[in-house]
Amino acid sequence: MFTKKLGVIGGLGPFATAYFFDLILKMTDAKADQEHLEMVIYNCPSIPDRTSHILGKSKNNPVIPMIEIGNKLAALKVDYIAIPCITGHFYHSLLSQKIGVPIINMIQETAKYLHNNGIEIVGLVATEGTVFSRIFQEELQFYGIRVIVPNRQGQEYVNSIIYKNIKVGIPPELDKFISVSQNLRKFGAEVIIIGCTELSLIKRDYPIGAGYIDAMEVLAAQSILLCDTKLKKEFNCLISK
Repeated sequence: MFTKKLGVIGGLGPFATAYFFDLILKMTDAKADQEHLEMVIYNCPSIPDRTSHILGKSKNNPVIPMIEIGNKLAALKVDYIAIPCITGHFYHSLLSQKIGVPIINMIQETAKYLHNNGIEIVGLVATEGTVFSRIFQEELQFYGIRVIVPNRQGQEYVNSIIYKNIKVGIPPELDKFISVSQNLRKFGAEVIIIGCTELSLIKRDYPIGAGYIDAMEVLAAQSILLCDTKLKKEFNCLISK
């Protein structure tokens, strides 16, 4: 069976990239090896930190190696490119200009999904770079969705979970994640967006309950469908119940 080929700019970070591949396999309705989509994953963990660059703490520009990798994937005739890093989507417009292959926009797809499901108020847990850049907030507001972000202490909790726990391979401080979630719900969030692909591992490994949407699951589902592969029916609804 012929399917389109997916390229992946990976390594931002490595655990998230590995989980994205796992999600693609898990969410594909395949009865044999040959029914899975073809993927080319370029795992490059040396790409500079996106948040540090966005916040002006580092002059090491991650977009330069991302463009180089994207063009290598294009040379391998991929039909679409996925970037399992939400903060990396800060550079989506420039990457799209420099790489001759459509890049799936995880943020846009998540906003459309929430809009199509009638969600009006969301909470966002993400890197400081994502929150500061407003890439998620602006896309959601385009669809009339109000966005609530953590307070200063809450964002520090999220930063700690991402950089001091998950990125170094130790279990996340789940109490901090739950505290941030509860505070966002207190201010009216109907659904909480897991807006960092490292935080996706919390939803994978822990029973955090209803009312979450993982942007990386949205990216995986869209990648499967765009590459003419079947999505399992249980993933038609991506908001946890």
